[in-house]
Amino acid sequence: MAAQQAGNNSAPDDDLDGFGVAVVREEGKWRCTALTPAVLSSLDAAETELRELRSAGAVFGLIDVDDEFFVVVRPAPAGTQLLVSDATAAIDYDLAADVLEALNIEIPDLDPDEIDDVEPWAEGDMALLSDLGLPEPVLTIITSDAELYPDEQLGDIAERLGFPAELRAVLDKLPH
Repeated sequence: MAAQQAGNNSAPDDDLDGFGVAVVREEGKWRCTALTPAVLSSLDAAETELRELRSAGAVFGLIDVDDEFFVVVRPAPAGTQLLVSDATAAIDYDLAADVLEALNIEIPDLDPDEIDDVEPWAEGDMALLSDLGLPEPVLTIITSDAELYPDEQLGDIAERLGFPAELRAVLDKLPH
């Protein structure tokens, strides 16, 4: 799959594989719904779609792009909390670049031909799901497990927070 170059917003969203899922916790129950493909390439789109849910409970988005990296987006009145599982993805993907820009972190200065030789690292707020039951050290372990694909890492997050069936139900309905 061809990667969308950072800063190139002209590539259609359907060039990217992946998924975005909104996760809502209200009155002790989890609910998951699919986000549009626009969230695969635009942080603004992800934030807008999540804010439009207008829930009294916790709301966050889980986004898997090309099975290369994932992003967690958690809008809040004081500002959006963000996490990208692989900062090097910002070299090739707009969404990852948007996240680093929002975090005031420079895009890694790596030769695109050498990216495969660099160990990926996460950037962002590792405590963004702590209040929901996923402690920072556990999220750090999940994001640093290079043996897992991003969808598997997101599955681990869902499992630990208690909504694996709800996530699976949404993913099973998405086109493959």
